[in-house]
This record gives sequence, structure tokens and C-alpha cells, in this order.
Amino acid sequence: MDFEGRNIRADYGDVSVMSMYLPSGTNLARLEHKLTYMADFQKYADELRKELPNLIVLGDYNICHEAIDIHNPVGLKNVSGFLPVEREWIGNFIKSGFIDSFRHFNDEPHNYTWWSYRANARNNNKGWRLDYGMVSESLKDRLKRSVILSEARHSDHCPILVEVEN
Repeated sequence: MDFEGRNIRADYGDVSVMSMYLPSGTNLARLEHKLTYMADFQKYADELRKELPNLIVLGDYNICHEAIDIHNPVGLKNVSGFLPVEREWIGNFIKSGFIDSFRHFNDEPHNYTWWSYRANARNNNKGWRLDYGMVSESLKDRLKRSVILSEARHSDHCPILVEVEN
């Protein structure tokens, strides 16, 4: 399904773990590609869960779901990554049977996973939460924790961690 190498999946017992990198929508052509990719990915995940119901999809979704997931929701409402169509898709993805594992444990604002290299954004915590650990609802009782490792500074993103019981 992916000619850009954006998905990799490994199975561990009864759990399938996928790393995904959704395209960004930096221009109209890429936004169209992103929207097509998102629709195709939803179909793929729906079919995969019929065979492997315990699915964890981690990675850079390049979307902020809610206003608390972005430092300036009003000023950035027309920027790709926070467009209504993108936010609707991620909301529908969750409703299709996934849990946003970080929000399952933490409903506080100002928790971000990406900061621009410009204007000292990271030091001022002017970020976006673009990285998610989506977990199939079938794993809800096995979720132990989900955290953003914001102190790790290896790139403009920081790692996230999702822990489930065996």
C-alpha cells in the first residue's frame, strides 16, 4: 500500500505493532496525497484488525487532533496538520476502534511532540502533538502507560512511549 516506505509492522505474540509516518500536506499536491493515503490507511487498518485485532499504530501522524494538541489553535487553523479535514480523519480513526493512548492517561494541554527549529519554539514550548500511539480498543485493559519523552532532543520531534502488558 505504500511506495514511500512509510509503514513497517512487526508481530509480537497476539499484538501487531506498526510504525507509520503519514505524509505532510505542505502544498496542495501533497495534501491530496496525504488525504488519499489517510483513506487508504483506514481501509488497511480495518482489514488488518479482522485478522490481528490487537494493533498498535505508533508514529508521526502529521496531524494535531484537538486544540490542546497545538500551541496556537486559532492562528494555525488553516495550516496543514490542523486542518478540519485532517482533524476529522484522526477523530474518525479513533472512533473506528482505537484509543489515543496518551490522552487515555493525560488530558493536560501543552504536551507536544514536535517543535519548529525557528524562533526558539522548543524552549518556549510552542509545539504541536503530531506523534501518537494509537492502540486498538481490544488492548485497553492492557495499557499501562503512555508518555511523551520531551526531554529527548534528537531531532525536531521527541519520542513517545506506549507500554502494554503481555
